[in-house]
Amino acid sequence: MDKTFLKPLSIAVLASILLGTAGCGPHPATGGLPGGAGGPPPEVAFITIAPETLPVTTELPGRLDAVRIAQVRARVAGILQKRLFTEGAEVKAGEVLFQIDPAPLQAAYNSAKATLAKAEAGLKQTQAKADRYKVLVEYNAVSKQDYADAVAGAAKDEADILAGKAAVETASLNLGYASVTAPIAGRIGKALVTEGALVGQNEATELAVIQQLDPIYFDFTQSSADVLRLRRALENGSLKSLAPGEAKVNLVLEDGSVYPQPGKLLFSDISVDPTTGMITLRAEVPNPERWLLPGMFVRGRLEQAINRDTIAVPQRAVAWGPGGEATVLALKADNTVESRVIHTETAAGDKWLVTSGLRAGDRVIVEGLQKVRPAMAVKPVPFTGDPNNASAPAQNQGK
Repeated sequence: MDKTFLKPLSIAVLASILLGTAGCGPHPATGGLPGGAGGPPPEVAFITIAPETLPVTTELPGRLDAVRIAQVRARVAGILQKRLFTEGAEVKAGEVLFQIDPAPLQAAYNSAKATLAKAEAGLKQTQAKADRYKVLVEYNAVSKQDYADAVAGAAKDEADILAGKAAVETASLNLGYASVTAPIAGRIGKALVTEGALVGQNEATELAVIQQLDPIYFDFTQSSADVLRLRRALENGSLKSLAPGEAKVNLVLEDGSVYPQPGKLLFSDISVDPTTGMITLRAEVPNPERWLLPGMFVRGRLEQAINRDTIAVPQRAVAWGPGGEATVLALKADNTVESRVIHTETAAGDKWLVTSGLRAGDRVIVEGLQKVRPAMAVKPVPFTGDPNNASAPAQNQGK
C-alpha cells in the first residue's frame, strides 16, 4: 500500500479526534461545568432566628357535653292531647311543650274547692256555738262537757279547712301540670310519645329531652405524668404560669378545621383515675351558632403556660430523616448551605420548639428548599411573608 496515501488519511483522523475532544471541554458560558451547574446561584428566602415568647400548648382529645340537660316528664296521669313544639327547635324556659287532658284534673280541683267551702261553712256554725256556750257555761246554763264538745267541734272544722286548702292547692298544681312546660331554655329533641298516649300512670313518663348548647362543655383528660412535668417546669422557672382565667382551649373539629371561638378552662379534677392514670379537665366553649353538638369527638389545644426566650422554627422548614431526626437547612457566613440536626421538644401552633441545634442569629431557609443542597452557594434574601404559610412568596422571588 502506498504510504503517501495513508499519511494524509491519518492526519485527517487525528484532526477529527482533536476537534471532538475540544467539544467536550469547558464551556465558557457555564463556568466549565456541564449542564449549566456553574450558572448564577439559586435564590432562597430565609428567616433569622430570634428568641420568642410562646404558649405551651398541649393537644388532647375529648368529647363535647351539654352544659345542662333536662328530661321533660309528665307529672300527672292523663291522656296526651297535643304536642306544641317543633322537634329540634330552640325552646324557652316555661314554654308549653305538651298538653295533657285537663278535664279530670279540673274536676278534682272543683271537688277540692267544694270540700273546702263545706269545711268553712261548718266552722262558722261550730264556732258560733262554741262562742255562745262560753257565755252560758259561766252561768251554769250548759254543762262544761257541752262547752268542751263545742270548742272541739270548732277546732275540728278549722283543721278540716286547713286540709281543704291543702287539697285545693294540690289540685291546682296538678291542673297546672296538665300543661307540660320547658324547665330550661335550649334545643329540644324528638318527642318520645305521641298524642293519645296515656302518660304519668304510676311513673313520670319521659316526653322529651332539652339540652342547653350555648355555651357547651369540652371534657378531656391529661396524663398525671404530663401534669407533674408541667408543674416542675413552672417551679424551676423555665415556664411561666398563666394568670388565673387566661388558660384558653382551641378546638380542632373532626374535619381538621379550627373552631373560631376559643374556650376557657374551668377546672381540673382533684383526683387521678386509678385505672388510666388520667386527670379529667373541663373547658367551656361559646357556641352561639350551634356548630358544636353533644357527643362530638374533637381535639383541644390547651394553653397551659408561657415559654419565654424560646427558640422556635416554622414546621415547614423542618425535614425528618428515616431515623426520626429533625434537620433544617441553614446559611453559613459565606452564604453556603449547611444541614443542621435539631432537637425539638413540642409544637406551638405552626412552629417547633427547638431545644438544641439552633441559636439566636442563625439564618434558616424557609423558601426554595427544593432547589438547594448542603455546601451549595446560594443567593439569600430575607423572607417577608408568613414563614408558616407555604404559599407565601419570598422577596424578589423569581428574579
